[in-house]
Amino acid sequence: MIPLLILLLAAGQTAPPATVAAVTAPPAPPEAVRAFDTPNDAGKSLTLRWSAADTLVQAWLVERTGLDGTKVIATNKPDETNYLDEEVKDRVRYTYRIAAVAGGDTVWSDPTAEVLSTPQIFNTDRINILIAMLVFFALVIYYIESAKKGRNLFVRRIAGLDAVEEAVGRATEMGKPIIYVPGLGSVADIATIASLNILGEVAKKTAQYDSALLVPNRDPIVYTVAREMVRESYTKAGRPDAFKQDSVFFVTDQQFAYAAAVDGLMAREKPATNFFLGTFWAESLILAETGAQTGAIQIAGTDSVFQLPFFITACDYTLIGEELYAASAYLSREPLLLGSLKGQDYGKLIILAIAAIGSALLLLSKVPALGFFGRIIGFFSVR
Repeated sequence: MIPLLILLLAAGQTAPPATVAAVTAPPAPPEAVRAFDTPNDAGKSLTLRWSAADTLVQAWLVERTGLDGTKVIATNKPDETNYLDEEVKDRVRYTYRIAAVAGGDTVWSDPTAEVLSTPQIFNTDRINILIAMLVFFALVIYYIESAKKGRNLFVRRIAGLDAVEEAVGRATEMGKPIIYVPGLGSVADIATIASLNILGEVAKKTAQYDSALLVPNRDPIVYTVAREMVRESYTKAGRPDAFKQDSVFFVTDQQFAYAAAVDGLMAREKPATNFFLGTFWAESLILAETGAQTGAIQIAGTDSVFQLPFFITACDYTLIGEELYAASAYLSREPLLLGSLKGQDYGKLIILAIAAIGSALLLLSKVPALGFFGRIIGFFSVR
């Protein structure tokens, strides 16, 4: 009985389940790995690209071999199959390897061919800029030569500049001075340079009419340039002896101290004409309002959109934006300045025409029945 019982118990026992270890295949290495010099750059960079042969990749490792040895320089996400290496030296040879990482497995690709970085002289992505510059310079040169030949180039009338002759004449008749404020900017500001050019033309007229000219300055360098320009203008007008050194003077480099000094000058001298041309800030309304209270004719101009409303309100004439830049050409009628002005205007006209045509084509391309225009835009698009 006992042996039979033992056999029955042994037959009823169940063996413990066998544990089977999961086996995962290693990832496939990346394909089409290539390294090349980054195009259209200033050097010191190499570009790597590859393609994924396995969708189970969890990360990519980028390894570089060069003068500094072999090391992993980057870890990319699975969907990032390119890398820009900007820590290389020009004309030094490098090789790269890319590894596919999945779980605990890392599989490396074969090394790439040796590659070196070099700077490019010309950026082919900016050929459109080159074409635009060539067209622009051709227009400017053409109109400069036309002006030199005596061709009458039309320039739109600017009321503020037409009033310069009247303003200087009025000061001469009244026996009162003209105050010219070249702004508070430095010679690095375009508006200041434009103002100094206008100052030279105004100084020629004051020399011809024998009017008194006062030019207070805030910047020491602007003061030096302004004095020499006024001196030269008097010399060109044939009256170098009429130039007075004290007529162009330095006040202070403090913004509101300068404004207070100019206000005091206007209150004492009671000028017939005030010019406010150049770079201005918060003191613009203070100067213009004080000048208006003295009863002077005021001609202002600046490229600051924040100060233009104050000048328009308190002054008789205001040069808005680019009118300030065109003023020197308008007053002097010099062929070089006048031709440059006309060339720039026609260049802007071409840009506006291209923008208008492009906008129209883009609008038409949205109409399903006019898909032809979309293909035109795609053909001319810069990629």
